Amino acid sequence: MRSKRADRFQAGPCLKVLDKTDVLALNGRVTQVIGLLIESDGPGVNVGEVCHLFPRGSAEPIPAEVVGFRNDRLLLMPLGEMGGIGPGCEVVATGEPMRVEVGRALLGRVVDGLGRPIDGRGPLEAEAKYAVHNAPPKPLDRPRIKDHLAVGVRAIDGLLTCGKGQRLGIFAGSGVGKSTLLGMIARNTEANVSVVALVGERGREVRDFLEKDLGPEGLKRSVVVVATSDQPALVRIKAAFVATAIAEFFRDSGLDVLLMMDSVTRFAMAQREVGLAIGEPPATRGYTPSVFSILPKLLERSGTARRGSITGFYTVLVDGDDITEPVTDTVRGILDGHILLSRAIATQNLYPAIDILGSVSRLMIDVVPKEHRDAAAEVRNVLSTYQDAADLINIGAYVDGSNPGIDRAKRMIEPVRAFLRQDVLERAEFDPTREHLLKLAGMTRGEVA
Repeated sequence: MRSKRADRFQAGPCLKVLDKTDVLALNGRVTQVIGLLIESDGPGVNVGEVCHLFPRGSAEPIPAEVVGFRNDRLLLMPLGEMGGIGPGCEVVATGEPMRVEVGRALLGRVVDGLGRPIDGRGPLEAEAKYAVHNAPPKPLDRPRIKDHLAVGVRAIDGLLTCGKGQRLGIFAGSGVGKSTLLGMIARNTEANVSVVALVGERGREVRDFLEKDLGPEGLKRSVVVVATSDQPALVRIKAAFVATAIAEFFRDSGLDVLLMMDSVTRFAMAQREVGLAIGEPPATRGYTPSVFSILPKLLERSGTARRGSITGFYTVLVDGDDITEPVTDTVRGILDGHILLSRAIATQNLYPAIDILGSVSRLMIDVVPKEHRDAAAEVRNVLSTYQDAADLINIGAYVDGSNPGIDRAKRMIEPVRAFLRQDVLERAEFDPTREHLLKLAGMTRGEVA
């Protein structure tokens, strides 16, 4: 018969903790390496957890993430180079998913895709560790977007006004000025902090972006996360999530954060590499189903929250300038608007080469007054009318006085282009931009000489 004393002892907190504790840590062993994948016999872990692999003759472990299972074997993908890994290498579970060090000391720093500093300025002074994969804010915890966020670019502030917590895509082919536009926004924005993720960039372009596009002024209130194109696919994927986690830390501190990612397309291509490696079937134009499921998990994490906000600008490399390409189409459907950069406009030496008629800010109606929206509509009408009649005007077939709308567009096209044209180093304040826009609208209506 059991005594009451024994029952009290068994119900005590010590035994409960001991019951939940794995007192025997079982390690695994690498069985084979195929392409990007490392197959291991054990240990007992879950998908998403990080393990350490110990190459023979090296005390420095290689981190790897569990990405799946096959025939009771673990499938791991390294978060670094695989040199030195061979059959029998020890695999040790860490027991937790990947986390990144965050803190205000990150401002002005450049880190790699795993959040480690690469700028030669010593270790980070972390305030906390954030999980790289967090859940987005709950829908009813997101305040409505009612305030504008100035980015210092006239074409955007005037005609495509961005809300605080809005998510916008910058869609363009290669070499049309995506990185330059991001640098202008990072330098000129009213946001408290900028977080820039360079995913899959050429190594040469990183220093160019830091010194030429971002500049010292932009860098001192920014955090830059870099994963170049030569790094493993999983590191390129993690760079996007690490940058988002860093932005979430500053948002949770009550700040307005600007998150810029270049580019979502290279993030999707990295996820396709991972998906194909673990045996996913290619679905749409070679992209695996996981690509289209992971995009909302990344993009939905920005936006408003109970404290602070994350305003997102995500560049999308439009393959062959095809705006209906699968990744482009999916991202456009998730975001709250898109800015289209046009190669034709760039050839006219009109920078930033924003196609106003092909772009839209879905929340502009909520963040600017009616007179601002009406003025933007007047300017859009000038651009649309002139575009429709451009062939007739250019070949001299249009006779002045035939159509009042075309006459007005011919008269106003140069003032409108002057408004849209902006030097890379020029900063446009929001209030003067609005006044200039209202003046243009008045000139269009004939109210101003």
